[in-house]
Amino acid sequence: MEPRFWHERWAINQIGFNQASVNSHLLRLWPELTAMPGERVLVPLCGKSIDMVWLLNQGFHVVGAELSEIAVAGFFSENGLQPTVEERGALKVYRAEGCDIWCGDFFALNPEDVGDCTAFYDRAALIALPPDLRWRYVKQLNHLLSKDACGLLVTLDYDQSLIAGPPFSVDEEEVLQLLSPDWRVKRVADLDVLEQGVKFKQAGATSLMEYAYRLYRR
Repeated sequence: MEPRFWHERWAINQIGFNQASVNSHLLRLWPELTAMPGERVLVPLCGKSIDMVWLLNQGFHVVGAELSEIAVAGFFSENGLQPTVEERGALKVYRAEGCDIWCGDFFALNPEDVGDCTAFYDRAALIALPPDLRWRYVKQLNHLLSKDACGLLVTLDYDQSLIAGPPFSVDEEEVLQLLSPDWRVKRVADLDVLEQGVKFKQAGATSLMEYAYRLYRR
């Protein structure tokens, strides 16, 4: 999507993708990963997700990346964190104890910016991107993450012909095509969340599957 699309969403507070509670897959599945407290966790296209607070509370150092400064500032203010803000070229970085969030173009980040990230969490990044950007997104993940990284990916799978994204449908075949060249990928959860997806039901969807994948770098 064009950056303007997301800036407008945040400006008018049209952010249904921002969940009020910690993601159930994160709660149940993250502890099964090899990531240890103190390690740096990359959270791409993070918005102001409360999932990052959960990761902080587990002792991880959160490294977020988000296009909208409204979202970034909102995360810190809503969670009582007092950040320092530093201009870094075309990007800004908001920092507080245990947390750095880079504001700007995710694709402009370098490994030196994010540090040694040994894990990543993606609940709403891959499914926010149209097909032509997904390969580029995975390439950037591979560029930023350490060689022994692990991760948790959450996707949606539904009949894309019924409703336009985002969030987009990304089925398991595409997940494997995108990630299996560089990652060991295993689906570890599936859940039909159609009852929570009002607009999908109204569009005529008969299922809205949420899948979670555990990933380890090859």
